[in-house]
Amino acid sequence: MVISQNDIRTKFKAQGLKVTPQRAAIYKALAETTSHPTAEALFQQVAQDYPMMSPNTVYYTLSTLKEAGLVKEVNYWHDRSRFDANVTPHHHLICLDCRAIFDLEDHALNELQHKANVPKNFQVLSHQVEFYGYCASCQKAQRHQPSTSSRHSHVQSPRRKS
Repeated sequence: MVISQNDIRTKFKAQGLKVTPQRAAIYKALAETTSHPTAEALFQQVAQDYPMMSPNTVYYTLSTLKEAGLVKEVNYWHDRSRFDANVTPHHHLICLDCRAIFDLEDHALNELQHKANVPKNFQVLSHQVEFYGYCASCQKAQRHQPSTSSRHSHVQSPRRKS
């Protein structure tokens, strides 16, 4: 999704955030991708246009944007946080081999929390459904491996956040 500087300015002002060129560039880079990048990947991308920016600026900005509700932190393997500017209800497909994360929009899945057998004394604020498997590229690579049975023996089952 392409996002304009005016849209960024409007979103930031609505959340009471100061608009700086670096902050806007970090948000724009994140909003225009569906790859759920790490802070390090965002830094490498944005630093091309802002070579004086430090990695700390990216970390601080992501924290600020997360607190403002403009980005979500996605962390499936407890090794590196990844970030998503799509804060609308959606779900994820997660590749166990390359660890790619794909968005999945599904209205029926959004309705699950309303149909779930949740105890009356528990207040559900949100939910997310995750599907684990292998993306098309990894499936193709598996078909071309001589021994596919041991190909993914190094992949651990995903650990959920506590």
